[in-house]
Amino acid sequence: MHSVNKSASNREVLESSIASATQGLLGFQQPDGHWVFELEADCTIPAEYILLRHHLAEPVDAALEAKIGNYLRRVQGAHGGWPLVHDGAFDMSASVKAYFALKMIGDSVDAPHMVRAREAIRSRGGAINSNVFTRFTLAMYGVVTWRAVPVLPIEIMLLPFWSPFHLNKISYWARTTIVPLMVLAALKPLARNPKGVGIDELFLQDPRSIGMTAKAPHQSMGWFVLFRALDKILRAVEPLFPKSLRKRAIDAALAFTEERLNGEDGMGAIYPPMANIVMMYDALGKDENFPPRAITRRGIDKLLVIKDEEAYCQPCVSPVWDTTLTAHALLEAGGPQAVAATKQGLDWLIPKQVLDVKGDWAAKRPETRPGGWAFQYNNAHYPDLDDTAVVVMSMDRMRREHGTAGYDAAIDRGREWIEGMQSDDGGWAAFDVNNLEYYLNNIPFSDHGALLDPPTEDVTARCVSMLAQLGQTQANNKAVAAGIAYLRKTQHPEGSWYGRWGMNFVYGTWSVLCSLNMAGVDHKDPMIRKAADWLVSIQNKDGGWGEDAVSYRLDYKGWEAAPSTASQTAWALLALMAAGEVDHPSVARGVEYLIATQNQKGLWDEQRYTATGFPRVFYLRYHGYPKFFPLWALARYRNLRNTNSRVVGVGM
Repeated sequence: MHSVNKSASNREVLESSIASATQGLLGFQQPDGHWVFELEADCTIPAEYILLRHHLAEPVDAALEAKIGNYLRRVQGAHGGWPLVHDGAFDMSASVKAYFALKMIGDSVDAPHMVRAREAIRSRGGAINSNVFTRFTLAMYGVVTWRAVPVLPIEIMLLPFWSPFHLNKISYWARTTIVPLMVLAALKPLARNPKGVGIDELFLQDPRSIGMTAKAPHQSMGWFVLFRALDKILRAVEPLFPKSLRKRAIDAALAFTEERLNGEDGMGAIYPPMANIVMMYDALGKDENFPPRAITRRGIDKLLVIKDEEAYCQPCVSPVWDTTLTAHALLEAGGPQAVAATKQGLDWLIPKQVLDVKGDWAAKRPETRPGGWAFQYNNAHYPDLDDTAVVVMSMDRMRREHGTAGYDAAIDRGREWIEGMQSDDGGWAAFDVNNLEYYLNNIPFSDHGALLDPPTEDVTARCVSMLAQLGQTQANNKAVAAGIAYLRKTQHPEGSWYGRWGMNFVYGTWSVLCSLNMAGVDHKDPMIRKAADWLVSIQNKDGGWGEDAVSYRLDYKGWEAAPSTASQTAWALLALMAAGEVDHPSVARGVEYLIATQNQKGLWDEQRYTATGFPRVFYLRYHGYPKFFPLWALARYRNLRNTNSRVVGVGM
């Protein structure tokens, strides 16, 4: 730890901190120039990985299972179950899957940690309270019957676009997950489960007597009753569907899948559809050597993080996101070594731009040319706007500040795609356009409430930032004007903005203040003043900022304090500086907090989760966030203090 005896504005201490953080970050660069850090979720993905292997009766890898078991035991909560975030509340589905996986690995049901888990689950009503995705796993293991899951008729594949439910009316992550899952629901395979492991002891009733899930808290009673009635009708008539129709629908699902298989990166490049695809091909009688199954299965193993004592499975990987954010931090830090490394990273990104594939997004924007970047190494059907905007800004900054050539064409195509992907309400979503069919979150399958990809404040802010950094203004660009109008109407009364992909109001407020500053909104504008005042008001006593996953709960009434983290402190500092507050005492205190908590390697330790997969359901811990965001904030503070303007001149 650094010892801070004087003000953090002491230039020598600050320079030393920045230099140390820069060297630490440079040490993670891959040989080909990019950066990729671990991306950790909760226990469910590693637990599902264990259950997938036993579903398929793959040979037992005792060493790997032992390491995953160590991981699962370590992240068990003090309450006896498993949380969705570090030090978080009990979550039923995570707990059921973790218990099932540990029992499958061979942990005795009488072991103290298993007894505690079982008691925690049963004391909260038992495994009947598991979510829909967990119930599908349990149905395939024969723990519950198929009556316990919603009907997902594979014939959905044949519905026209104008029908109330269509694949292009749900989000990319739901679309890629549901297609192979519908085949599984049609075929109703039974997991091989060579050990014959079950978890009846987690239920307070005969699990085979269980019916459908209850209404989820986010669901409206009227819509839910309607969809529940429809589910009952479908359950009765589904066996009567003609076999020829079912075959056509399964063929359509296979065609959809095979067009998007994406090599070892997998369909959608995320774990759930990849696992479902492997089980789907197994259920269709394709053995482990069938190329689409074998390639996808190899892709799943590429998501494993295997260490000396522990192992876990990532939900996906984040190399494009990690590389472009690292580039921003290093450009802020400056110096020949940092700039040279940044150029290597940005050059690695150029061929990752998707220029030749019109992905699923084109269903609603057929006239728009592709030009985005995906989050992962390869995911051409599903580029995202957040990554694209951040990549374009990093490349533009490189050419602007260092005269580096070779980025113009990539920047122009990225900008063109983003302008073409604006939704009608002025906002931007992560992957799709006008994905506003909110009634679909009331179907029984959507108990997670994450079926859609509507526009959000953080992604909208990023797109406005990008356009503004490229010289567009409210006066000369309708997209910028509409985006700022969207942000103005989505500000919360206390001054914050929601953060969909980062936790939560600190992240959203940082994103928006950067965009408003870049777009030329006056720092005296009440919108900016309220936001800055709110950030100052929520600073912790230690000088840092922190926010917890509870901020996403449906009955959230206002700010609740949480322990400080390095990444969230950095966001708050970058936000305040974008609002013109570099000389505010809160900023100096935040800088002191970062310097005081820097470790011996020049980086920061952060166990808490500060990012979001799906609010209330699935959270993320980016291991890169405490490595590049604090450096970015410290370097920005130094740079602004060294100039007379005190104005941030870039979009992030």
